[in-house]
Amino acid sequence: MTDGVDASDRMIDNWTRRVQEQAQRYQAMAARVQEISVTERSPDNTVEVTVDSKGLLTGLTIADSAQSKRMAELSAQIMRTVQAAQARIPELLQQAMAETVGTEDQTAAKVFEEARKTFPEPPADDHPQPDDHELRFGPQEDDTPPQAPPARPATPPPPRPTTRRRPPEDDDDFGGRSILS
Repeated sequence: MTDGVDASDRMIDNWTRRVQEQAQRYQAMAARVQEISVTERSPDNTVEVTVDSKGLLTGLTIADSAQSKRMAELSAQIMRTVQAAQARIPELLQQAMAETVGTEDQTAAKVFEEARKTFPEPPADDHPQPDDHELRFGPQEDDTPPQAPPARPATPPPPRPTTRRRPPEDDDDFGGRSILS
């Protein structure tokens, strides 16, 4: 009977050791991911950005030579450079995962896939902004001018009915009668 107990103890010890090793690998991966930082420069070296592992901007440097640029052009260049930096995050995450938890780990694979969706390759700069337009970030709108709101009717709306409020009841008012009656 002791052989069965000893085998069970060894099995539990092995399972505990594997779980602890896995936890250490995940902790190592988390530490490596926290350290990820990507710095990217614009093609003309006027903009340098740094993003963290979450894609958040942690540094922005604009060279003095950018003063000659239009603000719309400069802001577009900043956004393209940030996107280029963010697009490098999935590759660095995959490298950190491969070195810590391995490439076969399902959780690591899911994290990598989410990073690829969150930080896709930046779009090619095939369509530079025309000089006569401002750069807009957010949902694209067409270039049609905004429509004026519909004209209001010439007659004013009917007045709202007024209601009279009753004065608050006074607990000390006994309607002219004595308190003792």
